[in-house]
Amino acid sequence: MDTTHDILETIEMIEDNRLDIRTVTMGISLLDCADHDPKVAQRKIYDRITHQARDLVTTAQGIETELGIPIINKRITITPMSIVAAGSEVDDYTGFAETLDRAAKEVGVDFVGGFSALMSKSSTAADRRLLDSIPAALAATDVVCSSINIGSTKAGINMTAVARTGEVIQELAQATDGIGCSKFVVFCNAVGDNPFMAGGFHGVEEGDCCINVGVSGPGVVKRALDKVPEATWGEMSETIKKAAFKITRMGQLVGTMAAERLNVDFGIVDLSLAPTPAVGDSVAEIIETMGVGTVGGHGTTAALALLNDAVKKGGLMACSHVGGLSGSFIPVSEDAAMIDAVRSGSLSLAKLEAMTAICSVGLDMIAIPGDTPASTISGIIADEAAIGMMNNKTTAVRVIPVPGATVGDEIDFGGLMGGAPVMAVNPSSAEHLISRGGRLPAPVHSFRS
Repeated sequence: MDTTHDILETIEMIEDNRLDIRTVTMGISLLDCADHDPKVAQRKIYDRITHQARDLVTTAQGIETELGIPIINKRITITPMSIVAAGSEVDDYTGFAETLDRAAKEVGVDFVGGFSALMSKSSTAADRRLLDSIPAALAATDVVCSSINIGSTKAGINMTAVARTGEVIQELAQATDGIGCSKFVVFCNAVGDNPFMAGGFHGVEEGDCCINVGVSGPGVVKRALDKVPEATWGEMSETIKKAAFKITRMGQLVGTMAAERLNVDFGIVDLSLAPTPAVGDSVAEIIETMGVGTVGGHGTTAALALLNDAVKKGGLMACSHVGGLSGSFIPVSEDAAMIDAVRSGSLSLAKLEAMTAICSVGLDMIAIPGDTPASTISGIIADEAAIGMMNNKTTAVRVIPVPGATVGDEIDFGGLMGGAPVMAVNPSSAEHLISRGGRLPAPVHSFRS
């Protein structure tokens, strides 16, 4: 192997193609912090996080300097809070969110995820308390992220929870002028080792503490495809696999170094292509480089299928522990070319839903009119969850009803969250369907034993 060539190629990927480590995330179990007295539980939680993650940021910064590769975010995930707080004698969990916020700020991380509940089949009283607390909790905090899991291939979809979640999203939008909804994700088939926000949490199947790494690099993949403009579908796949291999190897190196220096387990590398609003750091641009005139046009879903598959195949060969979501993200407000496609009318909510049958997650960072009925938001969640349930894949919804905004208004969320035009939703009412409640049964192919 030509070591000099490899070094120069890595430098080019970092400097010219926006290769970065999107996040080094420490997962921390809080299972033994439970206490019937909420104040005692909150003190235990604060002490655990500030002790366990005290060196996370400085360690990541040291690796960043040593390797010369940007590490954009340092984050923490914790055990779903509805489990930790279940034994505490309190009805409002906002105090737990405020504890997470203080602890995260003390250790200097960008976000903490895990103000979460798992209610795919049914929900406990603690799950419902957490869900009801989300608007106040996210309004009172700065770096806390929240998620719920309302369905799975094995259990079906908890439609009662789906109905309430649409109401919670509207309440959250009103309490935070919309921006709080960017920190709340609704999942089907959620995973417990996701290092990305806002949906990351430390699953109950995980150990006491570990390091998970999320890599990025849409620009690296696009630049590789630029060099083979006449490639066949098979040749494009090989090109993407090679690029994904290199990106993932960098992620494994960073994750292994961080875990060793922090004396915790190395968990996984999530090799998702995560765009930013910066030009040249776009998943949509990759699809357009492959030959689609504008993302959203005919052929988009097929191109995305090849991209997602090739990224997974290349990453799996590069790392022993690939996990999280791993694939391609399509967050509208965080992808410059996707924003342009919405403005031009090429990309609609319906087309985005079709694309989510292929991509890593789902309907992500989409601004919708502020007066969208809660039942319509629940219908959007139900549709997306059904795609995940039937296809045995993770899907999610992160929509933002912007108070006072109408279709076509431009919304700026700031930073990595970007901005986008408000998109139209289908005006047909879903109220009667959503009000039925109960559980959507699991598909027949879920029965495997």
